[in-house]
Amino acid sequence: MARPSPRIEVAHEALRQAIIEQALKPGTKLPEDVIGEQFAMSRTLVRAVLAKLEAEGLVDAHPKRTATVAQPTLAEARDVFGVRRALEAEAVRLVAKRWQPAFASELEGLLRQEDEARSRQDERVSIHLAGEFHLRLAHLSGNALLERYLRELITRCSLILAVFGRPHSSDCAIEEHSALIAALSAGKAEEAVAIMNTHIGAVERRALLGGDDEKPAALGDVLSHYAAAVTARQAPKPTAKPSKTASSK
Repeated sequence: MARPSPRIEVAHEALRQAIIEQALKPGTKLPEDVIGEQFAMSRTLVRAVLAKLEAEGLVDAHPKRTATVAQPTLAEARDVFGVRRALEAEAVRLVAKRWQPAFASELEGLLRQEDEARSRQDERVSIHLAGEFHLRLAHLSGNALLERYLRELITRCSLILAVFGRPHSSDCAIEEHSALIAALSAGKAEEAVAIMNTHIGAVERRALLGGDDEKPAALGDVLSHYAAAVTARQAPKPTAKPSKTASSK
């Protein structure tokens, strides 16, 4: 299978992150010419990116109309959270069966990043890391299909929060994630499931209680910021040069 164009990968990831972190609000128009200009892509490649995002539930594509960031309905929001609660509980049970100390270290590393984002009052990064914690947990379950479904549900929940919800509460997320790690480390699988259910319930209540009136940023400015961030992450890391002192010995 041919590898996608690097430009498609950068554009897809930049748009995906901008949507998940709510820099691009639901209903935002995504003109092909603006995206194409930002990523130096033809309309054909732009449409491929938008089709990929549509398959992930992040974009609504309208025939002969400009695509927009997906805008879930209230009924869909309730359905999404119902399914997510069931799958998250199953993910926790599977992780509990496979638990090992390395899992705790991995999850605690994400928790520290969440805490740092909270200290900086960086809400968008905090939202991203909160979702990443759940994705990592799904990955640790060892069930690739479950991970794939949860990935889609978690991104849909980000959209739902952007449409209906209150601002993200990083304090609650960190405390609940920490309690979950503690229960799993202690071998208390059902307690961990109960913590996850309570946590998802709190996210759902926050998601379905009215949004904000923040003025949206210009699409080009958002894409420029996220494209630079994605490109920087994908750039190869420089290798250290050998020390002259060491080579002379």
